[in-house]
Amino acid sequence: MSWSTAEVARLAGISSRTLRHYDDIGLLRPARVSSGGLRHYEREQLLRLQQIMLLRELGMNLETIGAVVSGEADRVGQLRRHHRWLIEERDRFDRLADTVEATITQLEGGTEMSTEQLFEGFDADRQARYEAELIERYGEGAATAIADSKHRTAGNRAGLQQEWAGIEDRLVALLGAAPESAEVQAVIADHYRWISKHWTPDRESYTGLGQLYVDSPDFRARFDARDPRLAPLLRDAIAVYAQASL
Repeated sequence: MSWSTAEVARLAGISSRTLRHYDDIGLLRPARVSSGGLRHYEREQLLRLQQIMLLRELGMNLETIGAVVSGEADRVGQLRRHHRWLIEERDRFDRLADTVEATITQLEGGTEMSTEQLFEGFDADRQARYEAELIERYGEGAATAIADSKHRTAGNRAGLQQEWAGIEDRLVALLGAAPESAEVQAVIADHYRWISKHWTPDRESYTGLGQLYVDSPDFRARFDARDPRLAPLLRDAIAVYAQASL
């Protein structure tokens, strides 16, 4: 049994244009193309599409998804990491829901909450997850860099956060510009100087940081809240800067 592009689009809830794009970039080829140019998909392609859509939900970019579904990356390892993150987020949202419910009960005259209960479920461990992921990617040398970063930035966290917000705002204003454009690269140069206040990345680790902005569900969700184009622009512009300047 086979399905046309329009039928698959309806089944999966995506556009026919998306399916054509996946074909064009080699991510999802149809089982066959008729003499009239119509694409036809079979069950094998539907299963592959399901996996692509799952990985997109988890925040992966199309390049990484291509490597995963083609067996060029550790598919099981990637899925296990994302599954672990999903379980952690599910549990956290359960705790947040309980916190909100208890707050409503208190405001309606019920049992008063303790001060500790007021903040249950908030993600105080997010920074720790970022650090763990950097250490996993770059080894124990990253742990030393993180410790040094904390020492160097102690007492100036508010100023650094304000500086980062300015960099992000400038990039948002440039969405749609080419990553290699002078305007974008000027912002990335400031981003590199800002990062260097925390640790000094080389070409490989700075490029890897750009990829982490796209691959990490935490980072991706944060950037997507501004605009889904922001994380890919950062990744691509960082790669250009690293190749040319580091």
